[in-house]
Amino acid sequence: MDGIGDDGFDGEDLDPDAVLWVRGVDYLAGWRDATQAAAELGDALVAASVEATGTKLRAAVAADGSGVVRLELSAAAAREVATRARVATAG
Repeated sequence: MDGIGDDGFDGEDLDPDAVLWVRGVDYLAGWRDATQAAAELGDALVAASVEATGTKLRAAVAADGSGVVRLELSAAAAREVATRARVATAG
């Protein structure tokens, strides 16, 4: 889960769901799922020749235990992904 200094724990915008653990929720299964999904997305980005230095993938878990993949792109990488998506959907 997130901790001090991570998303969801920055003072004024504190999101209690981002830092609390709920008894009985299987966070590990969600994190494993997100890790696998992040790897798949990373492989797809590489296959699409997206510049890896402009991308960051992070597996995380939502408050309900579901996996979440956070994708961070530089502006150049975002434009590259947008262009490749347009080309893929046009064909």
